Order: sequence, then C-alpha cells, then structure tokens
Amino acid sequence: MHFPVMRTEVLEYLAPRADGVYLDATAGMFGHAAAVAERLTTGLVIACDRDAESLEIGLRNAAQWADRIRSEHAKFSELRVLLDKLGIDKVDGLVGDLGPSLHHFAQADRGFSLMLDGPLDMRLDRSQIQTAAEIVNLESEKVLADLIYEFGQERRARKITRAIVRARPIQSTLHLARVVEQVAPRTGRLHPATQTFMALRIATNQELEELDSLLEQIPKLVASNGRAVFVTFMSLEDRKVKRSFQSLAREGRGRILTKHVVRPAGEEIRMNAPSRSAKLRALQLL
Repeated sequence: MHFPVMRTEVLEYLAPRADGVYLDATAGMFGHAAAVAERLTTGLVIACDRDAESLEIGLRNAAQWADRIRSEHAKFSELRVLLDKLGIDKVDGLVGDLGPSLHHFAQADRGFSLMLDGPLDMRLDRSQIQTAAEIVNLESEKVLADLIYEFGQERRARKITRAIVRARPIQSTLHLARVVEQVAPRTGRLHPATQTFMALRIATNQELEELDSLLEQIPKLVASNGRAVFVTFMSLEDRKVKRSFQSLAREGRGRILTKHVVRPAGEEIRMNAPSRSAKLRALQLL
C-alpha cells in the first residue's frame, strides 16, 4: 500500500485552488497528485516523474481523477521545456517529494535494495545508459571514495572503496553489501552498506544536480502568489532546499511559509515508519 508522506501538511501549505494548475515534479505513485486532483474542479495536476514505470502505476492509482491529471515523463531539468510544450506559462503550485519510493526498493531487479539480490542498476529512469554497476566497477578509487564520502556522508569511505576495488567486478546488490560489511561491521540499526548504496544511487541518477536545476527554476515555474512545497529525506537535500528558499526570500522573490522545518506527526510515523526522516519546507512566490 502506498502512503504519500505528510499528505495533510503538503495540502495545507500548497493550498490548492479548485481552478489552479499544479505541478507534481516527483509524482511517483501519484499519492500527492491524487490528493491535489481531488480538490480541483476545472484545475489540472501535471504529474511528472523520471520513472516511466511509476507513472503507469500512478495513473492506475489515481484513475478516478484521470480527467484532472496529465502524466509526463520528465526529470527536473526538463520541466521548463515541458511547460512550454504544454503552453503553460507558470503553475500555481509545485510539489517535490524527493528521492525514490518504496516501490523501487521492493523490486530486486531495480537494484536499489541491499536486502534483495539483483543487478547493480539503481536507475530511476531505465532509459538512461549509466548504471550503478558502471560506477562501482569503472570509476577510479579516488573518485569512488569521494562520492561515497560526499553523497553518502560515509566516514569509512576510503576503507570501503579499497575493498570494492579489490573485489571487482561486482555485479549484484548482495555482493556489494557483503563486501562493505566485511570491512565496516554493523554497529547500529542501519546496515553498514546503507550509506554506500545511497551515495551510488545519488551519483547514478545525478540527483543533487537535478535538484539544483529544479530549485534554480522555481521562479520560472511558479506564478506570483503560487507555492512550492518540498519534502526531503536526506540532510544534503534539505540543506539545498533551505538555502534556496532563504536566497529567494532575501532577494524579495519569495516568502518562507515554514519558519521551522515541519516534521510528520507521531501517528503518521507509527503507521508509515519510512516517514520518520521526512522534512517539509514551503515557500510562497512574490
């Protein structure tokens, strides 16, 4: 079952109008897109995602609102071109629920999970060429160590990378997880390869570069008095969103609606444990 994280809070800060046009930049299973569409009459939700498979599932999930949703296969850096193609100047609101969904981790063949054996893929968009296996097996030891340290915030990055290079070629998720565990034994709740897998996923999909592109485009995508609402799950992403909003506020182009970061309620965390790391920030364009 799909639980859109912080559904109530996203709707509260987005404040959709019945006749508005809204852009869900990370539509996924259409949890937030359907929630917005439910509140529309003559309005429209443009549901975008890099993963064509997620879009197919999302459309089925939101079938009762199909007349209010337009599905588009696009990544963040393509959104302005997409709106131009659709003949839309700017939208009344934007939602960005960042990162992969549980749907990705539940499929062994997608290569996101370190608990299921599958190919080292990790592509959000399967039409792109580079996979995580190419990064693991072809990058230099220094480049690989740097990205695991920077993107995974993994202090044992150099030790882990040396082990990876010695074990090459590595083609499966469980093989990589075992290699990491051998040199970085478990010390807490998380599997010791968690941060390495996160770093490789971010690098494979250029997630931070794409997020930078989206944040830079906000004034070109969202109309005056429109709102941008972001839900993040990693400190790297949250810092980027926070700094972007602060910059727009200083320049007089936006007003921050969330004085402090908003976190999910205790009841939501009890019902949907992965939501515990979520952080929401919202901005109104001026």
